[in-house]
Amino acid sequence: MKKLAITAAVAGAGLVGLALVPTAAQARPAQPSASLSWSACADQSLSGLECASLKVPLDHNNPHGTQITLALSRFKHTGTTGYQGSLLVNPGGPGGTGRDFALRVASHLPQSLKATYDVVGFDPRGVGGSSPSLSCEPGYFNPVRPDYLPRTRQLEATWLKRTAGYAAACGKKYGSLLSHMKTTDAVRDMDSIREALGQKQINYYGASYGTYLGSVYATMFPSHVRRMVLDSNVKPSDVWYNANLEQDKAFEGNINALFAWAAKYDSTYHLGATQKEVRDFYFATRAKLAKTPAGGVVGGDELDDTYLVGGYIDLGPYWPYLTNALAKYKAGDSAPLVAAFNALGATTDDNGYAVYNSVQCSDVQWPRNWATWQKDNASLYMQGYQFETWGNAWYNAPCVFWPVKAGKPVDVGNAKGLPPVLLFQATNDAATPFPGGLEMNKRLKGSRLVIENGGRTHGVVQRGNACIDDKFTAFLTAGTLPANMSHCARLPEPVPPSGTAARTLVAQQFPQVIARP
Repeated sequence: MKKLAITAAVAGAGLVGLALVPTAAQARPAQPSASLSWSACADQSLSGLECASLKVPLDHNNPHGTQITLALSRFKHTGTTGYQGSLLVNPGGPGGTGRDFALRVASHLPQSLKATYDVVGFDPRGVGGSSPSLSCEPGYFNPVRPDYLPRTRQLEATWLKRTAGYAAACGKKYGSLLSHMKTTDAVRDMDSIREALGQKQINYYGASYGTYLGSVYATMFPSHVRRMVLDSNVKPSDVWYNANLEQDKAFEGNINALFAWAAKYDSTYHLGATQKEVRDFYFATRAKLAKTPAGGVVGGDELDDTYLVGGYIDLGPYWPYLTNALAKYKAGDSAPLVAAFNALGATTDDNGYAVYNSVQCSDVQWPRNWATWQKDNASLYMQGYQFETWGNAWYNAPCVFWPVKAGKPVDVGNAKGLPPVLLFQATNDAATPFPGGLEMNKRLKGSRLVIENGGRTHGVVQRGNACIDDKFTAFLTAGTLPANMSHCARLPEPVPPSGTAARTLVAQQFPQVIARP
């Protein structure tokens, strides 16, 4: 599954709700003990946060053996009364950095919650500022890559060699460490963080893969959960091979929605008056770029990786920005397309991908026979799921060759004493399709699911939807819960900005890119 992390900007928060969680789950935490040494973060990107580090066992079954280090961040509560404990946050991945996510979450909380919660982020084992920080083959995603579409046996063999080589490089570099990179290992790390924070119970907000991390924590340590919010839920029974196949179907729907949106504004973009016309132009452009990359860097794969963002999120400037870049390319200017790739599609850091594989390939057993993958993905492609199928397959193919023994699936929700969990899910989420929310709701007894009708954005909390954010805030404030299967209307689709407005939006979202009209 392409990395399940919340990568887009977050915005907004509010307050309201209906039912209350049991009194025992609302106990007011004591002020934390001082077992962690916090100081101002040296990293400028974490300005406004405090940082600390925590030693944990590489193997929690051998607590006095080899130790690794977790990097933590904290937005300290601002109030003097009403302290509610630490809100541990995770943006997903696996492989997503979590320290900066604390700042993003905290900055959009209302003052009442900033006053009462410490928002704590962490780089999971192997990630970012944690040590060791994994990287198996830097430059693996450098452009231009062999075409994802295995139109010839030579292309298929090329990708099999590349993915096998990546798995081998990880095994050679990290050896037995890879046997301790499962989600369950990260969950035990989370409980070590809870202990170091001096908390009997933890509050938790996880998005994307962070919902799986949170739900496994809730299963393994149900009595250690105070309040938990899971946003855009992984389907536990599909981890991880089947989850990718379902993703491919859902992304096809969202990219077609983007094409339909572009057709609606054909007078602005001139890419086609129907969804089919825009789609045909996109895939014709992809075939052209596979032979002659734009700017020498945007081939067919790079185009897909860039426009994949449009399948993750349809809010803000994303659809207009992507559609404008394609329109400019059609008009003979490839620079905006290259800029869009650099802003959205380029994978510049191998750390996230190394951890992604290290976790997912070892969580559960993937098919070890490539013929199974070839059959399943070829079938999807022939059924018309052509946008993401092969790119997703090759992204995950190192799992065919992964050099460590996989674990057994976690029976998520098989636990007693877990307080009600608040779940959010958009009906047209592509990265974690809607059935994931339904299954998580069923598995976590007493949980409440809030549904964003028609939403296509992955990660719906703090996007500016008051109906969503009010419920999130009410729960963290007083344990107030909505009725199960509550519904919220989606935010409106964007309209094309023009001229200065378009450049301003792009500059705000992607400051590293020179905005073009």
